[in-house]
Amino acid sequence: MEQTFLSATILLIVITDPLGNTPLFISALKRVAPERRLKVISRECAIAFAVLLVFLLFGRQILGVLHLREETLKVAGGVILLLIAINMIFPGSGASMGGEGGEGEPFIVPVAIPLISGPSAMVTAILIGASDPSRMLEWIGALAITMLVTFVVFLGSTRLEKVLGRHAIAAIERLMGLVLTAVAVDMLLTGVASYIGRL
Repeated sequence: MEQTFLSATILLIVITDPLGNTPLFISALKRVAPERRLKVISRECAIAFAVLLVFLLFGRQILGVLHLREETLKVAGGVILLLIAINMIFPGSGASMGGEGGEGEPFIVPVAIPLISGPSAMVTAILIGASDPSRMLEWIGALAITMLVTFVVFLGSTRLEKVLGRHAIAAIERLMGLVLTAVAVDMLLTGVASYIGRL
């Protein structure tokens, strides 16, 4: 599947999953004063953007240093995305980020990393950047839009949860999981086909 600006933007939004992360985000910011929240959200989104931008811009160099081929990363990325998609459709009962034990306001962990820019988002950024480096400005634009969406969702997270309710948010997350499953399978098949083509 050839990557387009729209498909890259949708993929990044689905991967970062701001709507599905809303309950975790609310939990992480429960001890932050309301007047500080705008500053904290802005800072965490800016840090996440910077982290993903590094992986987007220097993805090919990272692959070179690790001696990895693009098809290998596509297969690995597909497996990771598939596991995340399965977890989105069938949520587990594992530990959640930003739980009760945190003190004060979050800084980098757990909001910027790994809530927004987790391992799957980093791998996706590398794959998008490596798919066509000549269109890097488009990919940066897609990443910027993703961070803007995340910022808006997190800023209105408390109100959003009250309006939609946890059940509606969970239903939307499962729907995103279905979309992500299709993307993951396509990525896996593309990686395997590329690998077989090299033999």
